Amino acid sequence: MTTNIPPRDRLIVALDLPNIEAATAMVEQLGAEVSFYKIGLELTYGGGLDLARKLVRSGKQVFLDLKLHDISNTVARATAQVADMGATFLTIHAYPQTMRAARSALRDASLKLLAVTVLTSYDETDLQEAGYSLSVRDLVAKRAGQAKAAQMDGIVLSAEEAQAMRAVVGPDMLMVTPGIRLASGEVGDQKRVMTPARAISAGADYLVVGRPITQATDPAAAARAFVAEIASVAP
Repeated sequence: MTTNIPPRDRLIVALDLPNIEAATAMVEQLGAEVSFYKIGLELTYGGGLDLARKLVRSGKQVFLDLKLHDISNTVARATAQVADMGATFLTIHAYPQTMRAARSALRDASLKLLAVTVLTSYDETDLQEAGYSLSVRDLVAKRAGQAKAAQMDGIVLSAEEAQAMRAVVGPDMLMVTPGIRLASGEVGDQKRVMTPARAISAGADYLVVGRPITQATDPAAAARAFVAEIASVAP
């Protein structure tokens, strides 16, 4: 685990909201409580890239969760575009050719590439339905190893697999874990979830939290609760 990250910066709030107006209002409501935001596909298609640029200019960190996977030339050019925006993180699906293409587009850019292993909304049944014969843990391990070989900066995985995957990727690769809930929170559509304290203790570097904060009665207070729990165990 990376040890020089302030607890507040370990929390990434997912702006999984329907439009720019709602996302901007949420950012204003959270204020100084949150320094890092994730913009995914829903908001990207609703003008989220302009918001990403504004957040970067205001001093916030931005995680563009675009999960790139296409022919190599397209992936490389898209990655270069994201790097020019000043984003901190970009997700790439953990297919070797796709990861190599993304890496080839970056030289001196500060953008960090994260390989998506297995979505936290998937379980064994979902993998079987999709035609995979490997278990969730075995597929995560395979893709984590391929991500390391492709020189990705980190991986996205369930906190349930974080501790075991440290042995695969070593101490330096970042591990980013969605599906984080407080002990009293609802699971929602996630199938592999964990509390902030357990996720950090398992070796996660960054925690992605969406609805438990953005749908809370007091989002700023909810964000403080997550940061406080992270701070209680983070090195």
